Amino acid sequence: MSPESTPHVPAQRAVQVHQPTPYPPAVAVPAPVVPVQPGTVPTVASIVLPDGRVVTGYAINPTQPEPITAKPAVSRTAVNIALWGVGFLAVCSGLLLLTSFIAALTAFIVQLIILAAVIFGGCIALQLFTGSGHKGATTINIRKAVIKRNHFHG
Repeated sequence: MSPESTPHVPAQRAVQVHQPTPYPPAVAVPAPVVPVQPGTVPTVASIVLPDGRVVTGYAINPTQPEPITAKPAVSRTAVNIALWGVGFLAVCSGLLLLTSFIAALTAFIVQLIILAAVIFGGCIALQLFTGSGHKGATTINIRKAVIKRNHFHG
């Protein structure tokens, strides 16, 4: 048998039919009756349309929109960011001045230490090289001496 002679039979599947489930009808709940005082009953208005029909209903006063508050020219966020930037720059410049002040103070202290060392060293040098400052000490003047046979001749 050739494949052309065999009839093509599709595979049979089980067909499932789904039926919608009806919802029970909604029970109309009557609206609560609100007592209205006689002075506040709105007036009934009737309008005749161009084709002759009459539409009757309560007149509704149009609601007034809330007044639009004028927005500031610049937003608060922009002002806060600008103020933060100014404060940050002030702090940075203050820190720069503080570091400059500390560097100047350090240089001044180093100069004072060097000055004290020079003055103190000068005082010590004057005391060493000045002979008049020795009172009560023995001064020995060494002259040309001749030593003959372990005997000193002065």
